[in-house]
Amino acid sequence: MGMAEYKGKVKKIQDTPFGYTLSIIGGKWKMVIIYLLAENEPVRFNELKRQIGVITYKMLSSQLKELEQDGMVERKEYPQIPPKVEYQLTDKAKTLLPIMEGLCEWGAKNQPH
Repeated sequence: MGMAEYKGKVKKIQDTPFGYTLSIIGGKWKMVIIYLLAENEPVRFNELKRQIGVITYKMLSSQLKELEQDGMVERKEYPQIPPKVEYQLTDKAKTLLPIMEGLCEWGAKNQPH
C-alpha cells in the first residue's frame, strides 16, 4: 500500500504503514545502529559505541532493546567472564537494506561538495 492510497484519508499518521515504519526506525539513533550492524555484523556493544561516538551507553542500550523488541535486532549473549554480547540484524531488518541503499544514493547525489 503506497502513499497515494492514503491521500486525504489520514487522520493520524500512526495509523498508516508509514507511521508504523517510523515507530520502528524513527529517532536519532536507530537508523545509524541498523546501518552499522549491516556493515559490520555481528557487533559487540562497545564496538557499536565506539563507531557511533557521541551516543551515551544508556541511550545505546535503550535503542538496542527497542530494536530487539521490534524484531529488528538479535542479541546473542555468551556465558563467559567478562560477559560477551553481540548484536546482529534479523531477516526483518535486512528487508530495509535496499531502502537504506536508496537513501545513500540520494545522499550521494544531493550532498553538497
